Amino acid sequence: MEIRGINFVSEYKIPYFYKGFDVDIDFRCDFLIEDILVLEIKSCDEVHPIHIAKLMNYMNLLESPKGLMINFNVINLFLDGQKTYVNDHFRNIPD
Repeated sequence: MEIRGINFVSEYKIPYFYKGFDVDIDFRCDFLIEDILVLEIKSCDEVHPIHIAKLMNYMNLLESPKGLMINFNVINLFLDGQKTYVNDHFRNIPD
């Protein structure tokens, strides 16, 4: 991504504020790309609901419209190893 000039941060520590206080929850997403896309990378037998919930939580905290989960432990990466998620806050934006 760096070679292509894509703005990204790896192991991005997600800030969290509660009632005006900075809470150190130590949430880290694998990649935050162009301040829009949260990318989580896995290498597991199957992606469990907890992995998806974690990605969706990161997307909500960062107010990111899209998230991408990539699992490298599959035979066909294109068909079985990737899934895109859309943040519910951005799903039905009025014109």
